[in-house]
Amino acid sequence: MRYVILDTETTGLSPANGHRIVEIAAIEVESRNVTNKVFQVYVNPQRLVEPEAFQVHGLSDEFLEDKPMFDVIVNDLLAFVKGSQVVIHNASFDVGFLNMEFEKLGLGVFTEYCDGVIDSLALARRLHPGRRNSLDALCERYSIDRSSRTLHGALIDTQLLAEVYLAMTRGQDSLLSDDADEAQSISSQGSEVPETHVLVVKASKEELNAHEKYLDQLERSENIKATWTIVTE
Repeated sequence: MRYVILDTETTGLSPANGHRIVEIAAIEVESRNVTNKVFQVYVNPQRLVEPEAFQVHGLSDEFLEDKPMFDVIVNDLLAFVKGSQVVIHNASFDVGFLNMEFEKLGLGVFTEYCDGVIDSLALARRLHPGRRNSLDALCERYSIDRSSRTLHGALIDTQLLAEVYLAMTRGQDSLLSDDADEAQSISSQGSEVPETHVLVVKASKEELNAHEKYLDQLERSENIKATWTIVTE
């Protein structure tokens, strides 16, 4: 079975608010080995990059202005993912952006062009309930060196995710176990958490204040309200 590890970088957090993809990267995994086949491209989003997004990936408007637009690179992307299962961390985010770009071109949705999407975040949550399961946290948990990652970038993130995913599925005959089968769904169904003794580490006052400040900045920049802050009658 052929797998493709994929990641995107974007101008902001929401395709519904007009944000676009600025980078796509994908690498191939076959027989539990990362091959030398790589797809990586920067994309002109035809809009400005939000300051918060620039702080994450460092891709400026000036850098992106001479890059190809999505319709120019889409066929190469489709050729790379064809016949493979695609592994994405927090898949709903990246697939949401890909679907938006595909729909703009009248191409349907991304999942029509591959053999399924595996959400590695959903799998990590099943394997490590009650713990942090960001890519950085998983790299630390599985002793994967991320010292070369000073900013988020689609290519470096796919390389790290490939190592994380192989570590999470180590000892299996294939990358996709029965548990990972259930993790493929990127709907909002969720999954039952097995009974376990979970160590709960509460955030400090400083961490809570920093989180509230981040949410305030996010709400102002995206003109949205976090769902859990909305009061309903």
